[in-house]
Amino acid sequence: MKKRLGIISLFIILFIAFITVWNYSYYQGQEEAYIPIENNQPTPIIPSEAGVFERSKYALDYTKMPVDKIHQRTMKNYYDNRAFHGAPPSIPHEVSSGERSMGENNCLKCHENGGYVEKFKAYTPVTPHPEKINCRQCHVPQKTQSLFKETNFKRGTIPVVGTNNALAGSPPVIPHQLQLRENCLACHAGPSAPKEIRVTHPERVNCRQCHVPNNKVTEDIGNFIRKIEN
Repeated sequence: MKKRLGIISLFIILFIAFITVWNYSYYQGQEEAYIPIENNQPTPIIPSEAGVFERSKYALDYTKMPVDKIHQRTMKNYYDNRAFHGAPPSIPHEVSSGERSMGENNCLKCHENGGYVEKFKAYTPVTPHPEKINCRQCHVPQKTQSLFKETNFKRGTIPVVGTNNALAGSPPVIPHQLQLRENCLACHAGPSAPKEIRVTHPERVNCRQCHVPNNKVTEDIGNFIRKIEN
C-alpha cells in the first residue's frame, strides 16, 4: 500500500512540475522578442556619433604637442596619395612581398596611435577606423606612374580649405562623407594632421556640436560610360 502511495505521489509531483514548466514556457512565448542593450556609458551617446569621441582621451595631449614644421604634412601630400577625392589613401612605403596579412597589427603598430618614423622622416597618419583590421582590402601599395597610360579620367573637384563656411565667422561644414571618418581627431589633430586642417581646439571633443555635414543632395546620374577619344 505504501509503495502504491509513493508511486502516486511521485506521479502527482511530476504532473504538477510539468504543468508549471509548460505554463511558464507558454507565457514566455507570448512576450515580444527584444535585444537586451547594455549601456555602460555614464551619459547617453547617439550611436551614429559615437566615433567622434574615440580619441577624445588624447585631446589634451594634442594641445601640448609641439608643431614639427620640418616634417609636417600638407593637403598636397594628402591628395597626392589618393586616386581621387574620397578614395582610400594608398600605401606610400614598401610592403613586404611575402606579407599574407590583410593588415591588423602589421599596420596598427604605427597607424593606431601615430608617432614619428625616422626611416620615412614623417609622422604616421592615425587611422580613424582602427576596428577595421582588413586594411589591405581598401589600401593598396603605390605604383610608379610609368605603369599607367594617360586617360581622360578626372580626379574631380577637391574641396578648398577655408571656403566652406555657411557664414563669415561660422564653423566650417564637413566637406566629406562620415562613413569610416567619424573619428574627427584622428585626421584633424596631432603632428600627423595636414597643417591646413589641423584643428586649433582639439580639447573641444564634441566636434559635431558645431561642425555639420554639408547639405548637398546626391542625384542619380545613371550608369557611368567612359568616353573614348579617337
